[in-house]
Amino acid sequence: MDINNITTFITVATLLVISPGPNGFLIAKTVPLSGQKAGVANICGFVVAFYVHGTLSIFGISILLVQSAQAFFVFKMLGAAYLIWIGIKALVSAFKVSGAKLPDLDQRNVKPVSVRNAFLEGFLTNALNPKVSMFYLAAFPQFISVNESVINAYALVTLHSIVNFVWFSTMVFMLSRIKNATNNVRFKRWLNSITGVVFIGFGSKLALMKNG
Repeated sequence: MDINNITTFITVATLLVISPGPNGFLIAKTVPLSGQKAGVANICGFVVAFYVHGTLSIFGISILLVQSAQAFFVFKMLGAAYLIWIGIKALVSAFKVSGAKLPDLDQRNVKPVSVRNAFLEGFLTNALNPKVSMFYLAAFPQFISVNESVINAYALVTLHSIVNFVWFSTMVFMLSRIKNATNNVRFKRWLNSITGVVFIGFGSKLALMKNG
């Protein structure tokens, strides 16, 4: 594996990571409501999911998603349902905040997510996303030669994970620095509303995505 190959992969992985998607919106929802640790837990969930997709790609198991229309459909619908579920939860939280009197609003109206649940949200958001799987099926193999060792293949997954961790950790740090502003009740109501609509949109788009 030469330096040009590695540089190109990092460029492709960076563009994938920084492009708008469910990960960024999940972080933007989690940190203001549940804090920095929960945001980092989201990121750890992303990373673990990358290794799952990477492992499936390296050992050729996930090719079933491309070859089997039924397997792809089931996997796609699970991912779509999960994203829509997150969106509905966010909208419900927004309506709860809207229905409360601002001076009387307390933590019962907006419950923070535990570190464990934040990790699971991050993991499932990526593990059930066929688009991430397609990246590892379509782009990832282009950077691995026939005789490439498994260690080198996992090194690329690690590079993707590092890019992801750096980008979203920066996002978590920035959001935690403006905690006073993001803790504003009206901001939380607006954030939950936007997050809900965006995730439902992502889920609907994913449900309509065709194999190949």
